[in-house]
Amino acid sequence: MPRVTEEHLERRRQQIVDAAQRCFARKGFHQSSMQDVFAESGLSAGAVYRYFKSKDELVAALASNAGTDIRAVLIEAVRRDPLPTPAAVVGAVTAWMSENTGLEGRLRLAPQAWALALTDPEAAGYVELAMTGIRGMWREYAQRMVAEGWLPADTDLDAVAAVLFGLLPGFLLQFLIVGDLEPGALERGVRTLLPYGPA
Repeated sequence: MPRVTEEHLERRRQQIVDAAQRCFARKGFHQSSMQDVFAESGLSAGAVYRYFKSKDELVAALASNAGTDIRAVLIEAVRRDPLPTPAAVVGAVTAWMSENTGLEGRLRLAPQAWALALTDPEAAGYVELAMTGIRGMWREYAQRMVAEGWLPADTDLDAVAAVLFGLLPGFLLQFLIVGDLEPGALERGVRTLLPYGPA
């Protein structure tokens, strides 16, 4: 009997994660069942449970994926040369976020994952890891701003990172729930409040 390759296992795992993402985005975490995931993925219960023992494990995987994606967008933005302005970084990230919040978009699940993290310790661990990774990128950006002379040498980097991080969930909630905010508005607001860098 041929051995199953790592590539095959990863493809199957991703198939399940993608199916769960579609279910959860359409119906929400609480209204979706593992049966829904089985049906959406086209796989048997046994095949799904081989990779994920529970719905909460799927939630954790999705939260981790979303955090990794946002962090990758931030890495690309904050490590550019010359150093981009805060408005340019925020504009790049929020533009990407707005493109990934459609009916089956993974960022549409983020607020649900945050709520789950308040009551589920396992989900909280994954969400915290995602959040601290994103905040770490903002800290790196703050360090670069200090080196550029845009911020004082004695700047509290952690405080700046926390403030900049707060812009992202704030944007996402307004974009998804209020529905009257577009990425350009946030970019303009940041440019007014933080007019660093070239004009």
